[in-house]
Amino acid sequence: MDPRIHIDGGTRRLERGMGDWARRRLPGWLADLVMFTLKQGWAALFGGLLLVAILATKAIWQPGWALARYDFLVIFALCTQALFLWARLETWEEAKVIALFHLTGTAMEFFKVQAGSWAYPEVGVLKILGVPMFSGFMYAAIGSYIARVARIFEMRFAPYPPFWMTVVLAVAIYVNFFAHHFLPDIRLALFAATVLLFARTRVWFYVGERPLWMPLPLTAFLVALMVWVAENIGTVTGTWAYPGQHWTEMVSFSKMGSWYLLLFVAFVTVTLVMRDFLYRAPQSPPRRPLPHLGDEEPAV
Repeated sequence: MDPRIHIDGGTRRLERGMGDWARRRLPGWLADLVMFTLKQGWAALFGGLLLVAILATKAIWQPGWALARYDFLVIFALCTQALFLWARLETWEEAKVIALFHLTGTAMEFFKVQAGSWAYPEVGVLKILGVPMFSGFMYAAIGSYIARVARIFEMRFAPYPPFWMTVVLAVAIYVNFFAHHFLPDIRLALFAATVLLFARTRVWFYVGERPLWMPLPLTAFLVALMVWVAENIGTVTGTWAYPGQHWTEMVSFSKMGSWYLLLFVAFVTVTLVMRDFLYRAPQSPPRRPLPHLGDEEPAV
C-alpha cells in the first residue's frame, strides 16, 4: 500500500461497509446503484456539510446576533476540515490539493467580486474586498470531492493525454476566467479543447468487484450539473447573488459551462499532487490495487 494514500483502517472499514448490507439484501444491479449513490455522497461529504450549514444558518440566523452568519460559516468550514484530518477522512495529500484549490479559488473570488460578476450581500468581520473567507472553502469542497472520489472508487484515468498538455489547458482555462473581462472570451475553444484532449480518456472505477468506465468529458459534465444544483442553493438562500437575479430565480444554465471548465482546473490541480491514478485501465478479473507511482508508465 502506498503510504501517500494511507487511510486509517477504521475509516476504510467504514467506507467499505457503507453499502455491504445492500449486497446481502438487494439484487445485484440495485445493490450496485445503492452503493454508487452512497459512495458518491461519502465522497462529497465536505461539500454536503457546507451546504447543510448554509441552509441551516439561513433558516435560523438573526440580524442582531453577535456573530455574523458569514463568520460562522468560516469557523464551521475550518472545524470541519480539521475534523476530517483528525478522523483521517482525508489524507494529508488530499489536504494539499484542497489548500491549493482553495487559494486559486479565493484569488478568483477577489477578482470576480470586484468586477461585479457576483456579490455577497451580508456583513461579516472575516470579509476582505467584499469576499467572505468561507467562499474559498466552496472551491475546496470541489477539490475534496475529486480527491476523495478518486480514492473511494479506486479510479484510474486511461488512456491519459500527455501531462504537460493538461497543465497548459488548465492554466488557459483559469487565465480566461480573468482575461475575458478585457480580451475576447475563448471559452468555446476551451470547451473544444477539453473534448479533443480527453476524448479517449476513460474514468475507470469500482462499485463492486468489476471495473466500470465513463468518458471523462461526460463525467465532468455530470459533476458540473451537480455543482450547478448546489450553486442554486447558495443563491436561493441569499448567500451570494448574481447581478439582476431575484432570489427565486434559478442560476442561468449557462453558468454550468463555467463549472464544467473549472472542474478541469480542479482535476489537473489534483493530479499535480496525486498522480497515482493516471495509469492504464485495470485488469478484470482479478482486481488489482493501484500501483505505486513509477511502477509503470502512464498511458499517453
